[in-house]
Amino acid sequence: MTRLEHMTDKQFERFALEVLLRELGPDGLARFLRLNRSGKGDYTLDRIQWQKDLTVDQIVASLKL
Repeated sequence: MTRLEHMTDKQFERFALEVLLRELGPDGLARFLRLNRSGKGDYTLDRIQWQKDLTVDQIVASLKL
């Protein structure tokens, strides 16, 4: 098995889902995914608020980090 710190994000997600499936079973995994993936709020409005004072150059520069 690949050590956790050497896994890509995709490999880690697959490994974590396999562990959850093994430990919780299919119904428990489905319940967890519903709880974990359902967000609150309005991402679009939040994004507009935190980006309203940014220039295009600042946004592009942040993508290069």
